[in-house]
Amino acid sequence: MSETFEFTAENLELAKKHIAKYPDGKQASAVLPLLDLAQRQHGYVTDAAINAISEMLSMARIRVMEVATFYTMINLK
Repeated sequence: MSETFEFTAENLELAKKHIAKYPDGKQASAVLPLLDLAQRQHGYVTDAAINAISEMLSMARIRVMEVATFYTMINLK
């Protein structure tokens, strides 16, 4: 299991573009696209990716987990 997660430079730019689509205070709406990017980068979404995304979006970790576990297209293993 990965202890750390960082988006590649290319994916970080894509993540920033997704976040920028939403008005101030609504950046959490980018959670699903960021989960998808993390999954495409790593093959599945790791706990470290969940933590990194929650920090990027200033969301509680549990909120990111709720989205990740709700959508069947997001693989956690």
